[in-house]
Amino acid sequence: MPAVDVVTMSRGKAGSVELDPKVFGVRVKPEVVHEVLVMQLASRRQGTAATKEKGDVSGGGKKPWKQKGSGRARAGSSRSPLWRGGGTTFGPHPRRYGYRIPSRKSRLALHGALSAKVAAGDLVVLEQLQVEPVKTKTISMIVKGLGLDGRVLVVVDQPSDALQRAARNHPGVEVLPLAALNLYDVLRHRYLVTTKADLPRWSERWA
Repeated sequence: MPAVDVVTMSRGKAGSVELDPKVFGVRVKPEVVHEVLVMQLASRRQGTAATKEKGDVSGGGKKPWKQKGSGRARAGSSRSPLWRGGGTTFGPHPRRYGYRIPSRKSRLALHGALSAKVAAGDLVVLEQLQVEPVKTKTISMIVKGLGLDGRVLVVVDQPSDALQRAARNHPGVEVLPLAALNLYDVLRHRYLVTTKADLPRWSERWA
């Protein structure tokens, strides 16, 4: 069963805690992680690109010249894709790029990413998290006190308004409620920070 130290906001040791092996002790399967990550990124695509085909472009109702006798190529509309100002052939249209994969596979990928964080020593469990005063400088001091030199994802069950307001202007810190945890955000942050009081909720929500 994996275990990590519980630390204070100045990185002092305040005990240790055992982690749920179903969430933090899973063997990493890179192919599953990759598949779920690609699915998440596809779902984030806007899909708003749009072009007009020949029938969507205004004008061009009149035949430019008669069919025969002019010596020029046949033309039925000045809005042909071959003409300047004409429509687009096989251009993009608004669509959804997202798709779904089994939730069991998504959960397995998330468990693998969390387990990798634990193995790398990048999961920080705080004895308590207090943000006073409610300023970006306070978050910066907490991160510095913990010795974290990369992007930080703070995951708690119910983020307080003070925590969210203090972190929203910090370029290297993001706050997520536990229910919104996802593979993409776990992978794009180096460190995960949570509290000892919230750990039981991780098992309840994601085991």
